[in-house]
Order: sequence, then C-alpha cells, then structure tokens
Amino acid sequence: MATQTATFGGGCFWCIEAPFKELAGVESAVSGYAGGDVVDPTYRQVCSGDTGHAEVVQIEYDPGEISYGDLLEVFFTVHDPTQLNRQGPDVGTQYRSAIFTHSDDQQQAAEAFIAELNASDAYDDDIVTEVEPLDTFYRAEERHQDYYEKNPAQGYCSVHIPPKLDKVREKFADRLREQPVH
Repeated sequence: MATQTATFGGGCFWCIEAPFKELAGVESAVSGYAGGDVVDPTYRQVCSGDTGHAEVVQIEYDPGEISYGDLLEVFFTVHDPTQLNRQGPDVGTQYRSAIFTHSDDQQQAAEAFIAELNASDAYDDDIVTEVEPLDTFYRAEERHQDYYEKNPAQGYCSVHIPPKLDKVREKFADRLREQPVH
C-alpha cells in the first residue's frame, strides 16, 4: 500500500518529531515549516514570528499499519491544543497548534476529531487547533532533523521531550515500533 502524508504543528518541532518516530507504520518524520508567506524560510526567520509559519512535522506513514485517526490521537496526546500560539515555554504563532491537511478526507477527519474532543470535555478549555489545507511544506535545516536523537542531553530537550515520549509509550504501547525511525 502507498504511504500517505500528515503534517502537524504543536509547539517546537523537536517535541513532535520524536514521539511520532516511535510509532509502527511511521516511515519518516521530518521537521519543517508550514502556513506562512515567506518562500523557503530559515529557522531564524520562523523563530522571529514574522513569517507566519508554524514549526511542523511532516509524517510519511503506512495507512495499512497506522491510521490517520491514530496519528490525530497521538498528536492531541503530545501537546496542549488549548494553548493559543504557545506550548509551554515556547510563545508565538510559530508554535501554534495546527493540522495542515493533505486531502478533504483529512480535513473532515481532523474537524470531526476536534468536535468529538470538545463534545467529550476532554480538556478544561476550548481547543484552538487550526485545521487548514497544506499549501507548502519547507524542510527545516538538517541540524533540526532527528534533533532529540542527536542531542538528548541538551537542556530544552531533556526537560520537554521525555514526558511526551513517556505518554506515547504508555498510552500507545500497542502501536510502538521495535526501533524508532532514524
């Protein structure tokens, strides 16, 4: 079966990339930028908050092994979708909660998933996750790819990523791969 693509933004892309790479069926997780109006932006430009881009992770996955719905469930587990333009210490529109869809089916699935979460009162506050069709994805600089794997002791990573990995390993134990994707 052919792979499909999903693109999620939920704060720093390092914090989203690492958990998704642990899932069976995820062929790749690439950090990058989406949703802005500057062609081929740099990390420094995106961090300024002036380009309109969000830090995102683009996931190539095998729908025969993991569904888009499963990916949505993981996405809403590893970040707080009620924080507007921030995640923890990261503040600005570049850290917004966003789903950039690749098809009408993904758009409908994401909107329905959010509606279900809101109806079930899964969160104390309203979900502010944006859902919009992906225009263009720009791959982040190479130093940002596999960042946590390469820098697990880096201060930011060692504080913010392990709790997200723990959540995924606990809640989705049946969906983990034997070895994370590199």
